[in-house]
Amino acid sequence: MNKYEVAVVISAKLEDDERSAVLDKVKALIARFNGNVTEIEDAGKKKLAYEIQKQKEAFYYFVQFESDSDCPNEVEKRIRIMDNVLRYLIVAKEA
Repeated sequence: MNKYEVAVVISAKLEDDERSAVLDKVKALIARFNGNVTEIEDAGKKKLAYEIQKQKEAFYYFVQFESDSDCPNEVEKRIRIMDNVLRYLIVAKEA
């Protein structure tokens, strides 16, 4: 099992329950492709370096998980088309 982290930037226009639903979808995607979420860090609402979709602020979440090498590619394919996710990045963590 390899360790990964996905950074998800979610629209600030959403209510708390809608943001939770987006985060739950990300966790479900990881679990669907045999990943195991180990930690979720809520970095809160932050100002963006530049406007994205006419928004100046967004919520940042960092989800750490363990999985085989196929999982990040599959998760990335599906996060890419999710509504309300402004940006994302999946990186491999060092052992």
